[in-house]
Parts: sequence; structure tokens; C-alpha cells
Amino acid sequence: MKCFIGTMDFQIQEPTIVTLGKFDGRHKGHQKLLGRMLELKKEHGWKTAVFTFDTTPAAKIQGKPQKVITTNQERRNNMEKMGVDYLVECPFSREVIHLPAEVFLTEILLGKMNARAIVVGTDCGFGYQRSGNAELLKKLQPVYGYELDVIVKAQDDHRDISSTYVKEELDLGNIEKANELLGEPYSIHGTVVHGNHLGGPVLGFPTVNIIPPEEKYLPPFGVYVSRVRMDDRYYGGITNIGRKPTVGKESPIGVETFLFDAEGDFYGKNIEVQLLDFERPEQKFPSLDDLKKQLEFDQKYGRSYLDKHHVI
Repeated sequence: MKCFIGTMDFQIQEPTIVTLGKFDGRHKGHQKLLGRMLELKKEHGWKTAVFTFDTTPAAKIQGKPQKVITTNQERRNNMEKMGVDYLVECPFSREVIHLPAEVFLTEILLGKMNARAIVVGTDCGFGYQRSGNAELLKKLQPVYGYELDVIVKAQDDHRDISSTYVKEELDLGNIEKANELLGEPYSIHGTVVHGNHLGGPVLGFPTVNIIPPEEKYLPPFGVYVSRVRMDDRYYGGITNIGRKPTVGKESPIGVETFLFDAEGDFYGKNIEVQLLDFERPEQKFPSLDDLKKQLEFDQKYGRSYLDKHHVI
């Protein structure tokens, strides 16, 4: 996949099928839209291209990161996984956001991205103050001669599947429901860093620690059944998200996974932690012995869940 990140100085030469949006989470609604693009690619032989911004409008206005289900790097990984050929992460600049909708269409989608077909959801918005929408694209279609597909949003129990819906379920700790809406496990990516070294020598469980990016939208602090993708292999485990209150002064927010059936030096490795089920809230224990007893119970719970659902 070819990425154009933080620049408008690009030109796609090949004919493309274009869509646009934030694609936060790449949930089932997004997958429906992207799936239609792949169908058109088979039909016409054109490349697929996605337009998005390198930061959210709210983050730019407020001057701080806005919480997102998928970071920019995770979004790139997701798009590549889906088979997207081009990804444009446009800078959220004054020049771009003030483009009238028709100019945005002609200069960016049809011009720079060389769109022969455009695929959008019914609620799409583009151009200055989101004045462009599916109706405008229908109106201008005969003028500029592109193909247009307007995709009805995917639903769950009569409700549109959206990033907001996924976040609501994450807030409630309903990981299984959030995963159902996402069509895959909610995950956190990161590089393994050194923790407090209590996992193996003190508690008897090998652990991997990652620090989530500031903008990562996290579920409630607590313990989750998880699986970890590392070196193209999956490991089962239990993951604590939080500040580790039992081990002394509260730490920065971290993601610590106690791995089942794993040995070795994992520091510096890039891993993906997938959450599968919420077990319990994070809590402070009177002693490390009490914490160890609870972790033994957590481990049994995690192994039982993984065995029952055959996810490793």
C-alpha cells in the first residue's frame, strides 16, 4: 500500500475507486464500504484509494489529541490488511478545510486521486463545513462522469454501526459486544518496554508491557482475557489495563499482559494485544501475595475462556 502522509503534494496516476472518512475502528460499517470498493476493483481493474485526515478536526481545534479507537498507524495497518492500494492522510490545514465542496471533489478526489468511481456512506460529508454530501455527489455525477455508489450503513439491532456505538460499548466494558461491532477483536499495538520486573521472578508469570499512545481510546481499567500477536504467532494471556496500584506509587497508564505458555526475551518487540473478554475491574490488593493469588484465579479464568472459545 502506498501512503501519502501529511502532504497534499501527491498525484495518483492510475484510475482509482475512492472513498473518504475517518475510519476510526474499521468496524463492520467501514468494512461494508471497503468491501464494495474491492468488488468494483475486480470489476474494473482500478486501484482502491482512501482519503482521510492525519488528525481529527476536534484535535486540531482543541490543540490536544482526541481519543480514537485506532491510531493513525493502526489505521494504516487496517487498510493494508483490507487490500487498499492508496491511503491519503491529508494535513488538516486551513487551505484544505476551506475548500468548497465542489472544488474538493474536482481538485482532490477527481484530480489528485484520479477517481473514476466514488463510494461513500449515506452520511458522508466533505468540503467547507461539510457542505458536500451524497446528494451533491449524485447531482454532480453526470457533470463529471464518475461512477457513484452510496452505501446504506450497516446496522445492529436497528441501530447504525458507528465508532460512537463501539466507544459506548468499550466504556461499559462490553468487549465481546464491541468486538462484534468491529468484526474483529479490539486491539492495542505497541513496543514491549521494561516494566517493574515483578511478573516473572515475583509473581511467577512472564509479562509484556506496552504504553498506549495518548490518543488511544481505552476501555475501563481492569483485567481482560486476551491474546497477543507477536512474531506472527498468537499467545493467550490476561491483560491488565491501568496504573498497577498494588505495586506502590501509581504508574503511568500501561497495558501489561501475563502470557500463557511463552518464554524468552520480548523487549523491543512490536506486539498486538487483542482484548476478548472483561473479567474484573483493576483493584489495589493488601499485599503482593494477595495479588498473586488473584492472578492465579485470573489465569484459570483466562485459560478456561480461551479453551471454551477456541481462539488460540
